[in-house]
Amino acid sequence: MTVPGIDLSGISLAGGLACATVRRSRHVPDLPCQPKGMVMYHHILISTDGSETATKGLDHGLTLAKTLGAKVTIVTVTEAFPIYAAAAGGAWVAPIEVSGGFEESQKELADGILRTAKEAADKIGVVAEVLHIPNAQPAEAIVETAKVRDCSLICMSSHGRRGLGRLLLGSQTAEVLAHSPVPVLVVR
Repeated sequence: MTVPGIDLSGISLAGGLACATVRRSRHVPDLPCQPKGMVMYHHILISTDGSETATKGLDHGLTLAKTLGAKVTIVTVTEAFPIYAAAAGGAWVAPIEVSGGFEESQKELADGILRTAKEAADKIGVVAEVLHIPNAQPAEAIVETAKVRDCSLICMSSHGRRGLGRLLLGSQTAEVLAHSPVPVLVVR
């Protein structure tokens, strides 16, 4: 496509109204265009907890990464051993033997989740780095990982809880959406 006085050789447009506007204009409008060879999402952070719903998000993120040729980091976050507080202000803390066993079981769980995710990436030819973040709040860890690793997109799933279920169980996806410095792709 040519526009008098404007070099558009490095721009690809989707077509339709955008192309018609550029054809009629001597000025290129602000369009979501990328110079050829540039990728909008260069590093995709895919979070998973190993659930069936999270697997849908993993598959979608890997397919997108393959299509774009983007770098991939797959992360799973395990939370710290819970401490139960009583209404009277006292708290129950488990003996070290119990909490140590909990951490080991969380590590084994995360290793299995990441092994399965890595196999899914390898199966479609996507090179993926895997990362386990232990003893952390998932949403905070996902957002921080995206910042530290210069990710351009977070891909995650949502269980789609509503009402009381969401109130009681919370929504890590909603927290990530609220605090993420980069776009978040939510798969259901």
